[in-house]
Amino acid sequence: MEREIKPFILSDLNDKIVLITGPRQCGKTTLSKALFSNYYYLNFDLLEHRLEIKKKLWDKSADLVIFDELHKMTNWKSFLKGIFDTQSNYQKMLVTGSAKLETFRKVGDSLAGRYFQFRLHPLTLKELSSVMPIEEAFNRLMEFGGFPEPFLKNNISFYKRWQKTHLNIILRQDLLDLESVKDISSIETLVELLRHRVGSSISYSSLARDLEKDPKTIKRWLMILENLYIIFKVSPFHKNAARMILKEPKYYFFDNAQVLGGAGARLENLVATSLKRELDFIEDTQGLNVALNFIKDKNGQEVDFMVSVEDRQYLIEVKSSDDQPSKSLQHFSNFWPKAKLIQLVSNLEREKFLENGLMIKKLATWLSKLDFSI
Repeated sequence: MEREIKPFILSDLNDKIVLITGPRQCGKTTLSKALFSNYYYLNFDLLEHRLEIKKKLWDKSADLVIFDELHKMTNWKSFLKGIFDTQSNYQKMLVTGSAKLETFRKVGDSLAGRYFQFRLHPLTLKELSSVMPIEEAFNRLMEFGGFPEPFLKNNISFYKRWQKTHLNIILRQDLLDLESVKDISSIETLVELLRHRVGSSISYSSLARDLEKDPKTIKRWLMILENLYIIFKVSPFHKNAARMILKEPKYYFFDNAQVLGGAGARLENLVATSLKRELDFIEDTQGLNVALNFIKDKNGQEVDFMVSVEDRQYLIEVKSSDDQPSKSLQHFSNFWPKAKLIQLVSNLEREKFLENGLMIKKLATWLSKLDFSI
C-alpha cells in the first residue's frame, strides 16, 4: 500500500534534505526504502553503521542515502549541513527518526533553508479505504490500532505481545536516548493511567497525587511521551493563547488500541488520530495554518473537536449511536456561525442534513474521505 505523502517526499528530495518523523514502527523505514531501488541505508543505532556515518563511507553513487535515527548523533544537523553544502554530485538525503527532531534542536538551526519535514502516522481509514472495505478497516483499527504490522496480522494475541515490546523499547531505549530519566516505572504507570482517561480533561495535580510526584514532573513526563510519539495533546480552544496553555488538555494515543476507557473513548481516539494525521499532512505538504482543539465553556457545554484550517472552522462531535442533533454543536454554532457542524455517528442508519447546517454523518465513511485542504 502506497502512503499518501510519498509523491510529496519524492518531489522535495530533488532540492532539499527530507526529514521524516513519527512513532516507532509506523512505516518510516519501509516508506523510505520504497522511494528508490538504488538506496543506501544507515541506522545510527547499529555500531557498524555509526562508523560508516562518522567516516562518511557510504556509497555516493546511490540515488538516495537514508539516515535512520541520526538525531542521536551529536551535532547531527551540522553533519548534514556539511554534506549538503559541499557535495559535488548531488545525492538525495533522507533522515528518519522516532522522536520529534525539534526535541534535539541546539542553539540556532544550521539546517535552515536546507530541509523539509514530514510526519508519518499509523494507518488511517483514509489511506486504507483504497485497499479494503471501509467497515473491515474500521473494525481492525478499533481492535488493533493503525500500526502496520499488528493491523495486517489481524490477530489479537499477536497485537498484545507486539504492544508490550513496542512500548518497552520506546520507554527503555528511546527514552534514555532522549532524557535522563531514572523513574521509568512511574512513567509506565502514567501511561497506564492515561489509557483509562482518553476523552477526559487531564488534571496535572490529580495525576501528581496518583503518582506521588509534583505537577511539574508530571508535565515534563507528558511532554516526553509526546516527543516520543506515544500520545498527543489536544488543548481547549481559547482566543488568548496563554489561557489555552493553562487550561486542562486532553491526551490521545497514536496507537488507538491502547485505549482502555471503553468503546466510546476508543471511538473518540480513532477520530482524534484521523484528524491529527490529516492536519499534519496539510501543514507538511501545503504549509497552511492548522489547529486541533476541543471546546468547553463554564457551563459544561462541550464539543469533542474544533478543527481550524486557515480561517475556516469545523465543529465535530463523536457519538456511538445517538443520531439526535447535538445540543452542544447547536449551542456553539452561535459563536462560530460560519463553522461547519458535523456529528459523526458510528452506528447510523441514515445520514441527515438539517436546516441549521448540521450534518449527521456515518463516522467510518466520513473519515475515509477526510479532506480539509483548500
